[in-house]
Amino acid sequence: MFLLSKLLSFLTQPLAWVALLLLAGVWLLKTQPRWALKTNTAALGLLLLLGWEPLPNVAIRYLESEYPAREPGHHWTTQAGVIVLGGALESAYIWTNPGQSALNDAAERLTEVAPLLRQQPHLKVLFTGGEGELFGAGPSEAERARQFFVAQGLAPEKLLLESGSRTTFENAVLSRQVPGVDATKPWLLMTSAYHMPRAMAAFERAGWNVTAYPVDFRSGLATPWTQYSMDQGVKRWRLALHELLGLLAYRLAGRA
Repeated sequence: MFLLSKLLSFLTQPLAWVALLLLAGVWLLKTQPRWALKTNTAALGLLLLLGWEPLPNVAIRYLESEYPAREPGHHWTTQAGVIVLGGALESAYIWTNPGQSALNDAAERLTEVAPLLRQQPHLKVLFTGGEGELFGAGPSEAERARQFFVAQGLAPEKLLLESGSRTTFENAVLSRQVPGVDATKPWLLMTSAYHMPRAMAAFERAGWNVTAYPVDFRSGLATPWTQYSMDQGVKRWRLALHELLGLLAYRLAGRA
């Protein structure tokens, strides 16, 4: 499953498609120059189109709309705790500054925990995440998350850690094995809004009693038609394609 997820990550990189088109153009250059020109033109057109952000934002908005944001001030009196999915921390090799955390674009998965606990101090925090890199080394993401939460003032006894999982499906399965965790009790599930449909499918399939608590919304209510960034557009396409193909894979495998 882990290797399949890595293959999926490669297939959902739009720049890889551009590179493949360019390679095809080079290969056709001597034998089929007209087709080489068409292929390279297609690569250029695709590259330019990828920067137009309204298109990928439609897909991201579709994913985010399935589980809307929770109203502030809601009382989660029956929940045993909040499950926080990994993916918000930079790789272990970047954590080189003692006492400092290195968070990425999905930082809200971690930073929104403290405001929730101020309103609901009875909740425990179950963080799930191992090493997502293919050849990763160093502290697991769970250990890095522990450093972050403790530095933010979270009492260590309120924190539960699962450090063996490498995919969302493994998050759901291995978290059930953490001592002191009862998956039949109500839990909040915190992850990025675009990732929530796949996360809920995985956790419900694994037998969890979870309520979605989405954070890290990316698309807004609408995207200005003039919004263009080749860098951001590629990132958004990759994000949307990864989640949509991941959902499709879950359903084909009977996991959703």
